Amino acid sequence: MPGLKQMPDMRQMRLLGIVAATVIGLYVCYLLALPFLPALTWALVLAIVLYPAHRRVEERLKNQNLAALISVSVAAIAVGLPLIFVAQQLVGEAVNGATYMEEVIRGWNTDAFVSGYPRLSAVAQWIENQIDPAGTVAAFVQWLTAQSTSLLRGSINQAVMFVLTFYLLFYFLRDRESALRGIERLSPLRTAETAYMLSRLAETVHAILIGTVLVAAVQGTLGGLMFWWLGLPTPVFWGLAMGLLAIVPVLGAFLIWVPAAIYLALEGAWASAAILTVWGGGVVAGIDNLLYPMLVGSRLRLHTVVAFIGAVGGIVLFGASGLVLGPAVIAVTVSLVDILKKRLKDQPGAELTPKRDTKPSRQSRAAPSE
Repeated sequence: MPGLKQMPDMRQMRLLGIVAATVIGLYVCYLLALPFLPALTWALVLAIVLYPAHRRVEERLKNQNLAALISVSVAAIAVGLPLIFVAQQLVGEAVNGATYMEEVIRGWNTDAFVSGYPRLSAVAQWIENQIDPAGTVAAFVQWLTAQSTSLLRGSINQAVMFVLTFYLLFYFLRDRESALRGIERLSPLRTAETAYMLSRLAETVHAILIGTVLVAAVQGTLGGLMFWWLGLPTPVFWGLAMGLLAIVPVLGAFLIWVPAAIYLALEGAWASAAILTVWGGGVVAGIDNLLYPMLVGSRLRLHTVVAFIGAVGGIVLFGASGLVLGPAVIAVTVSLVDILKKRLKDQPGAELTPKRDTKPSRQSRAAPSE
């Protein structure tokens, strides 16, 4: 009968309508959450990192609201005070460092180094004519000055985002159980698959924040202290630069201390150059091989190239929060591919726990999951 033939079509149309409305609703929700993405990201990261300590506080107090309030207050003090100090020091140190570089470049007599080498002299002259190092550094100083002014202007927005991060952190800690149950209820995956994906996300966050960032902070601090001890200018700025470069796979603090050692050698300070080289190559680089396996282990199971794309690409797309979001998105995607492969093989009872590496290294970070 015609009426019976139309019934499946009407059901399909209604189903398609629901799917379309759901997709549109999810996209609108994404647009609504986009301005708060940094706060959401860092609140989630802090919640994952603070969870073990917060759970002990909660067990002692037997009060979820009070325990969450105490954890958030301690985290806000521990994170906020260093950030304020570093921001204040960085602006002044960056401008002073760039100004010092401009003075050094303008006073550097290149002909004295290459006078006995006519070919090198021609190359050096061509570089000076094409690049104009002093003018480039002067423009960089002006840009830094403008950026420091805009940083002060945007401090209100940063303060609002900071407060919002810890506001969200309170609810992430207090309502974590109900949130996890909601994710399991809405997830199209099986319970074990959802748990596997969430654990993969948590491991990635731990590896990036506790391992990579902490090791980079130690490297930057040690490098900055050596710059200060040797009397090099703006040690705070260069220490922070070494720490930031150490976060990105493949790059490292050597991009700062190697040119500094070369500069000291060219200036005739051979002892200082040797000390900086030994300190950078032995202590700063050695800290990575010592602390990284202890803090990270095999949690970040991403190849160096994949981790590099995730970190740098995430920063380009999402800003500072992309340092975590980029690798986290890749890790979750890899886990989804793993789940899909097991589904296609029709092995619903297959083991979902990935194999762990026993000897992680800086070069490999960790082996791929497959």
